[in-house]
Amino acid sequence: MPPTLRTERLLLEPYISEDEEGFVALFQDTRVSKWMGDGTASEAADRALFGRIFTKVYAQDLFDVWAVRRDGLLVGHAEIKPNDVVGGHEIIYALAPTAWGAGLGTELAEAIVTYGFDALKLTRVYATVDPANVASLALLDGIGFEHVRDIKEDDGSTTHVLARRLTETAFEISHCDCIYRP
Repeated sequence: MPPTLRTERLLLEPYISEDEEGFVALFQDTRVSKWMGDGTASEAADRALFGRIFTKVYAQDLFDVWAVRRDGLLVGHAEIKPNDVVGGHEIIYALAPTAWGAGLGTELAEAIVTYGFDALKLTRVYATVDPANVASLALLDGIGFEHVRDIKEDDGSTTHVLARRLTETAFEISHCDCIYRP
């Protein structure tokens, strides 16, 4: 199970079974899911994915996956996990459109990166982003990610691979108000 992380306005904690409807709603919202993995999946596939968080990811301690809450409400999803394609750990995050525009994405991404550097002792953290997802590209640029290469996908599209290295500056940034509790 992942530890609980706290930021100024967000709580990242392990999912509970009662989160299923909120998880499915988040992943069924095409404004969110078009940027996730292979895009919008069926509701049944998203329910199965939610189930695998418990039966596989948490049960086998594969990687860290969090429910993201603000004021007690599920507003997003976050992960940090190994990715062989990028050659390191990748952050994944999604927020419900109701949480957009308030700087919560930056707060969320920074919390995951901080956890990667501090708790997982990583020296580099990656993100993969569709070039059309300008909001995510701007967010990641703003917290120190740099474009390192492109991946040509099977469907002919391109995915940007971004990375942020642990540096003295990143170390100072990582010791913000983001608290992780092992």
